[in-house]
Amino acid sequence: MSSKIKEFDVVALHIDLPDAGLCAGQTGTVVYVHNDGEAFEVEFPIEARRSVVETVDAKDLLKLLNLGIRRAQAG
Repeated sequence: MSSKIKEFDVVALHIDLPDAGLCAGQTGTVVYVHNDGEAFEVEFPIEARRSVVETVDAKDLLKLLNLGIRRAQAG
């Protein structure tokens, strides 16, 4: 699985972005990739039916992996 961040990946912030009201650990979805992954436009949900889009440097994001749901195998 690739660790490179791309559009529609779910990411988490490493840092606080106080001007946007965001704190480290908050999750969002990448909606645009700048300069081959140097920075990203990330949409962060902040309350029901409201979100904020911020430009975030790659070094300040952690890609979250979708491991899916494992089903128990019948024996």
